[in-house]
Amino acid sequence: MSRPNYPHPIIAREGWIFIAIFALISCILTLCCPWLSLIGWVITIFSIQFFRDPPRDTGSDDENTILSPADGRIIVVGRTTDPFRNIDALKISIFMNVFNVHSNRVPVTGTVEKVDYFSGSFLNAAVDKASTQNERNAVLLKTDNGIAITFVQIAGLVARRIVCYARENQHLIRGERYGLIRFGSRVDVYLPPDAQAMVSIGDKVYATSTVLAKLPTSATQPRLESAGKDEIHNNPTDSQDNHNDSN
Repeated sequence: MSRPNYPHPIIAREGWIFIAIFALISCILTLCCPWLSLIGWVITIFSIQFFRDPPRDTGSDDENTILSPADGRIIVVGRTTDPFRNIDALKISIFMNVFNVHSNRVPVTGTVEKVDYFSGSFLNAAVDKASTQNERNAVLLKTDNGIAITFVQIAGLVARRIVCYARENQHLIRGERYGLIRFGSRVDVYLPPDAQAMVSIGDKVYATSTVLAKLPTSATQPRLESAGKDEIHNNPTDSQDNHNDSN
Protein backbone atom coordinates (compact mmCIF):
# COMPACT_ATOMS: atom_id res chain seq x y z
CA MET A 1 0.00 0.00 0.00
CA SER A 2 1.23 3.52 -0.75
CA ARG A 3 1.09 6.66 1.36
CA PRO A 4 -0.18 9.74 -0.50
CA ASN A 5 1.78 12.96 -0.31
CA TYR A 6 0.33 14.62 2.79
CA PRO A 7 2.09 17.93 3.52
CA HIS A 8 0.03 18.68 6.60
CA PRO A 9 0.94 18.70 10.30
CA ILE A 10 -0.30 16.00 12.65
CA ILE A 11 -2.56 18.66 14.19
CA ALA A 12 -4.74 20.32 11.53
CA ARG A 13 -3.94 23.98 10.92
CA GLU A 14 -7.63 24.85 11.22
CA GLY A 15 -7.44 23.90 14.91
CA TRP A 16 -4.32 25.81 15.91
CA ILE A 17 -6.19 28.97 16.90
CA PHE A 18 -8.69 27.06 19.05
CA ILE A 19 -5.97 25.06 20.80
CA ALA A 20 -3.92 28.21 21.42
CA ILE A 21 -6.89 30.11 22.87
CA PHE A 22 -7.94 27.25 25.15
CA ALA A 23 -4.34 26.67 26.30
CA LEU A 24 -3.87 30.37 27.05
CA ILE A 25 -7.10 30.53 29.06
CA SER A 26 -6.08 27.37 30.92
CA CYS A 27 -2.68 28.85 31.81
CA ILE A 28 -4.31 32.00 33.17
CA LEU A 29 -6.80 29.95 35.18
CA THR A 30 -3.97 27.82 36.55
CA LEU A 31 -2.43 30.93 38.07
CA CYS A 32 -5.59 32.48 39.49
CA CYS A 33 -8.02 29.60 39.95
CA PRO A 34 -6.32 26.19 39.80
CA TRP A 35 -9.44 24.07 40.32
CA LEU A 36 -11.26 25.83 37.47
CA SER A 37 -8.25 25.39 35.19
CA LEU A 38 -8.95 21.66 35.08
CA ILE A 39 -11.97 22.36 32.90
CA GLY A 40 -9.84 24.50 30.60
CA TRP A 41 -7.18 21.81 30.24
CA VAL A 42 -9.81 19.16 29.50
CA ILE A 43 -11.18 21.35 26.70
CA THR A 44 -7.65 21.97 25.42
CA ILE A 45 -6.89 18.23 25.32
CA PHE A 46 -10.21 17.57 23.61
CA SER A 47 -9.38 20.17 20.95
CA ILE A 48 -6.00 18.55 20.31
CA GLN A 49 -7.56 15.12 19.80
CA PHE A 50 -10.38 16.56 17.67
CA PHE A 51 -8.01 18.32 15.27
CA ARG A 52 -5.48 15.50 14.99
CA ASP A 53 -4.74 14.83 11.34
CA PRO A 54 -2.52 11.79 10.80
CA PRO A 55 -1.26 10.66 7.36
CA ARG A 56 -2.70 7.36 6.18
CA ASP A 57 -1.63 4.54 3.86
CA THR A 58 -4.09 3.88 1.04
CA GLY A 59 -6.34 0.88 1.49
CA SER A 60 -5.69 -0.12 -2.12
CA ASP A 61 -3.41 1.01 -4.93
CA ASP A 62 -6.09 0.07 -7.47
CA GLU A 63 -7.26 3.36 -9.02
CA ASN A 64 -10.63 1.72 -9.66
CA THR A 65 -11.44 1.62 -5.94
CA ILE A 66 -13.15 4.33 -3.90
CA LEU A 67 -11.40 5.19 -0.64
CA SER A 68 -13.26 6.42 2.41
CA PRO A 69 -13.23 10.25 2.55
CA ALA A 70 -13.70 10.29 6.33
CA ASP A 71 -13.31 8.40 9.59
CA GLY A 72 -16.53 7.15 11.16
CA ARG A 73 -19.28 4.57 10.93
CA ILE A 74 -21.27 3.49 7.87
CA ILE A 75 -24.95 4.41 8.27
CA VAL A 76 -26.27 4.13 4.67
CA VAL A 77 -25.52 1.72 1.83
CA GLY A 78 -28.00 1.51 -1.00
CA ARG A 79 -29.37 2.76 -4.30
CA THR A 80 -30.93 6.18 -4.48
CA THR A 81 -30.78 9.37 -6.57
CA ASP A 82 -27.75 11.62 -6.58
CA PRO A 83 -29.57 14.91 -5.86
CA PHE A 84 -26.74 16.99 -7.31
CA ARG A 85 -26.66 15.23 -10.70
CA ASN A 86 -30.25 13.88 -10.77
CA ILE A 87 -29.09 10.38 -11.76
CA ASP A 88 -29.22 6.90 -10.23
CA ALA A 89 -26.47 6.24 -7.72
CA LEU A 90 -25.11 3.92 -5.07
CA LYS A 91 -25.04 5.98 -1.88
CA ILE A 92 -22.66 5.31 1.00
CA SER A 93 -22.86 7.57 4.08
CA ILE A 94 -20.31 7.93 6.87
CA PHE A 95 -21.25 9.38 10.26
CA MET A 96 -18.48 11.02 12.30
CA ASN A 97 -18.70 11.45 16.05
CA VAL A 98 -16.69 14.03 18.01
CA PHE A 99 -13.90 11.53 18.69
CA ASN A 100 -13.19 10.76 15.03
CA VAL A 101 -10.55 12.45 12.88
CA HIS A 102 -12.47 15.15 11.01
CA SER A 103 -10.19 15.92 8.08
CA ASN A 104 -11.72 14.83 4.77
CA ARG A 105 -9.72 13.09 2.05
CA VAL A 106 -10.34 12.71 -1.68
CA PRO A 107 -11.87 9.26 -2.36
CA VAL A 108 -10.72 8.89 -5.99
CA THR A 109 -8.45 10.67 -8.46
CA GLY A 110 -10.20 13.01 -10.88
CA THR A 111 -11.08 16.55 -11.92
CA VAL A 112 -13.56 18.72 -10.05
CA GLU A 113 -16.51 19.65 -12.27
CA LYS A 114 -18.34 21.76 -9.70
CA VAL A 115 -18.39 22.67 -6.01
CA ASP A 116 -21.88 23.37 -4.62
CA TYR A 117 -22.54 24.86 -1.19
CA PHE A 118 -26.02 24.90 0.37
CA SER A 119 -27.02 26.58 3.61
CA GLY A 120 -29.46 24.63 5.74
CA SER A 121 -30.41 23.22 9.12
CA PHE A 122 -28.24 21.54 11.75
CA LEU A 123 -30.16 18.32 12.38
CA ASN A 124 -28.57 15.21 13.88
CA ALA A 125 -26.33 14.09 11.02
CA ALA A 126 -27.28 10.44 11.60
CA VAL A 127 -30.87 10.95 10.39
CA ASP A 128 -31.57 10.42 6.70
CA LYS A 129 -33.07 13.85 6.01
CA ALA A 130 -29.79 15.49 7.02
CA SER A 131 -28.59 14.68 3.48
CA THR A 132 -31.08 17.13 1.98
CA GLN A 133 -31.91 19.57 4.79
CA ASN A 134 -28.62 20.26 6.60
CA GLU A 135 -25.91 22.69 5.62
CA ARG A 136 -23.76 20.86 3.08
CA ASN A 137 -21.01 21.19 0.52
CA ALA A 138 -20.88 18.91 -2.52
CA VAL A 139 -17.88 18.19 -4.75
CA LEU A 140 -18.85 16.86 -8.18
CA LEU A 141 -15.86 15.06 -9.64
CA LYS A 142 -15.18 13.10 -12.81
CA THR A 143 -12.51 10.43 -12.70
CA ASP A 144 -9.80 10.15 -15.32
CA ASN A 145 -11.89 7.32 -16.82
CA GLY A 146 -14.93 9.60 -17.15
CA ILE A 147 -16.95 8.24 -14.22
CA ALA A 148 -19.03 10.74 -12.24
CA ILE A 149 -18.59 10.74 -8.45
CA THR A 150 -20.13 13.09 -5.88
CA PHE A 151 -19.00 13.45 -2.27
CA VAL A 152 -20.77 15.72 0.18
CA GLN A 153 -19.71 17.23 3.50
CA ILE A 154 -22.74 17.62 5.78
CA ALA A 155 -22.93 19.60 9.02
CA GLY A 156 -24.61 18.16 12.13
CA LEU A 157 -25.99 19.27 15.48
CA VAL A 158 -22.74 20.76 16.72
CA ALA A 159 -20.95 21.30 13.39
CA ARG A 160 -21.20 24.92 12.27
CA ARG A 161 -18.33 25.23 9.83
CA ILE A 162 -17.62 23.28 6.66
CA VAL A 163 -14.16 23.84 5.20
CA CYS A 164 -13.56 22.81 1.58
CA TYR A 165 -10.44 23.62 -0.42
CA ALA A 166 -11.50 21.91 -3.66
CA ARG A 167 -12.09 24.23 -6.61
CA GLU A 168 -13.70 23.84 -10.03
CA ASN A 169 -11.35 22.35 -12.65
CA GLN A 170 -8.86 21.31 -9.97
CA HIS A 171 -7.30 17.87 -10.42
CA LEU A 172 -7.42 15.97 -7.11
CA ILE A 173 -5.44 12.90 -6.12
CA ARG A 174 -6.97 10.07 -4.06
CA GLY A 175 -5.99 10.36 -0.41
CA GLU A 176 -5.30 14.09 -0.73
CA ARG A 177 -6.73 16.25 2.04
CA TYR A 178 -9.46 18.54 0.68
CA GLY A 179 -11.37 19.83 3.71
CA LEU A 180 -12.66 19.46 7.24
CA ILE A 181 -15.99 19.68 9.09
CA ARG A 182 -15.82 21.53 12.38
CA PHE A 183 -17.17 19.92 14.68
CA GLY A 184 -18.88 17.07 12.86
CA SER A 185 -20.51 15.22 11.20
CA ARG A 186 -21.31 13.26 7.98
CA VAL A 187 -20.04 12.58 4.46
CA ASP A 188 -22.24 11.15 1.70
CA VAL A 189 -20.65 9.52 -1.36
CA TYR A 190 -22.67 8.97 -4.55
CA LEU A 191 -21.25 6.40 -6.98
CA PRO A 192 -22.47 4.78 -10.22
CA PRO A 193 -25.33 2.36 -9.42
CA ASP A 194 -23.28 -0.60 -10.71
CA ALA A 195 -20.39 0.13 -8.34
CA GLN A 196 -19.74 -2.67 -5.84
CA ALA A 197 -19.99 -1.69 -2.17
CA MET A 198 -17.19 -3.12 -0.03
CA VAL A 199 -18.64 -2.00 3.31
CA SER A 200 -21.84 -2.65 5.26
CA ILE A 201 -23.96 -0.64 7.68
CA GLY A 202 -22.27 -0.46 11.08
CA ASP A 203 -18.72 -0.87 9.76
CA LYS A 204 -16.07 1.46 11.13
CA VAL A 205 -14.06 3.11 8.36
CA TYR A 206 -10.92 5.23 8.21
CA ALA A 207 -10.18 7.98 5.71
CA THR A 208 -7.91 6.81 2.87
CA SER A 209 -7.23 3.44 4.55
CA THR A 210 -10.67 1.85 4.03
CA VAL A 211 -11.98 0.89 0.60
CA LEU A 212 -15.67 1.83 0.31
CA ALA A 213 -16.42 0.44 -3.13
CA LYS A 214 -15.13 -0.72 -6.50
CA LEU A 215 -16.01 1.24 -9.60
CA PRO A 216 -17.32 -0.31 -12.81
CA THR A 217 -14.60 -0.72 -15.43
CA SER A 218 -16.11 1.93 -17.71
CA ALA A 219 -18.28 5.01 -17.40
CA THR A 220 -22.03 4.43 -17.39
CA GLN A 221 -25.05 6.62 -17.98
CA PRO A 222 -27.42 5.66 -15.12
CA ARG A 223 -31.14 6.17 -15.59
CA LEU A 224 -33.27 8.06 -13.13
CA GLU A 225 -36.38 5.89 -13.43
CA SER A 226 -35.21 3.17 -11.03
CA ALA A 227 -33.71 5.48 -8.46
CA GLY A 228 -34.82 5.68 -4.89
CA LYS A 229 -36.18 2.15 -4.57
CA ASP A 230 -33.42 0.29 -2.83
CA GLU A 231 -31.80 2.70 -0.41
CA ILE A 232 -30.95 1.07 2.89
CA HIS A 233 -30.19 2.99 6.03
CA ASN A 234 -30.22 2.47 9.73
CA ASN A 235 -32.81 3.89 12.09
CA PRO A 236 -30.93 6.31 14.38
CA THR A 237 -33.60 6.04 17.05
CA ASP A 238 -32.98 2.30 17.29
CA SER A 239 -29.19 2.48 17.34
CA GLN A 240 -27.34 2.92 20.60
CA ASP A 241 -24.17 3.70 18.64
CA ASN A 242 -25.81 6.65 16.90
CA HIS A 243 -27.19 7.91 20.21
CA ASN A 244 -23.73 7.87 21.71
CA ASP A 245 -22.02 9.28 18.59
CA SER A 246 -24.39 12.17 17.82
CA ASN A 247 -22.76 15.59 17.44
